[in-house]
Amino acid sequence: MLCCACRLAPPPFVHAVSYGVYNGRMREAIHALKYDRLHPAAEGLGGMLAEAIAQLAGEAPAEMLVIPVPLHRSKYAQRGFNQSRSLAVQALQFLRRTHPQWRLTLAPSTLMRLRATDTQAGLTPRQRRLNVRGAFSVSDPSLVTAQHILLIDDILTTGATARAAAQILLKSGAASVWVATLARTQRAVGFGRSSADAILEESELEENRTFTNVVMHASQSRSSTVGEQPSAFSETV
Repeated sequence: MLCCACRLAPPPFVHAVSYGVYNGRMREAIHALKYDRLHPAAEGLGGMLAEAIAQLAGEAPAEMLVIPVPLHRSKYAQRGFNQSRSLAVQALQFLRRTHPQWRLTLAPSTLMRLRATDTQAGLTPRQRRLNVRGAFSVSDPSLVTAQHILLIDDILTTGATARAAAQILLKSGAASVWVATLARTQRAVGFGRSSADAILEESELEENRTFTNVVMHASQSRSSTVGEQPSAFSETV
């Protein structure tokens, strides 16, 4: 079932999937990575993202470029890392083991954020669309021409960021764009041209155990981990 906004203005991407809902333990775990710089949390969260991406197996193309939503250089300098790239790195390591036939190539420098945008939190849907309008560019269109793209981000709210990024990728020649995020803010609303989104549902008890373990493991590993983990899969610049 698609939301009213998607029925009125279908998004440019084919399908968007998420692991869970952005609340409770999920929100805490994302904040631990994103704002507290608890880098080891990316491993457990990346595994969850991999489960979401696996929902596309059999539907999405067998060969895709994986592009994390970029930060503007000023935000990157402030934060020191891009959480979407960290999640993508870890998710692809999981998928390399579980879906070895799926040719997923990380291309983190393909999409660029041209200007520093305001944080999307607290903005209305219209303000979010205006905030990211014209914010993205493709570094080299020949890299995406006729390619199928898997766009990665940490959170999907109204889909404004995913729409803006997908539009510029398609304008630059991409064959299709698919979206995967760790979390989304709406529980039962679908995004995509062809089918509704599927969110993995868990019991509250199991969810609490999962995210508690992620953050505790990350805290224990923090002293021995610096920055993003090395990748074990194909990557392009």
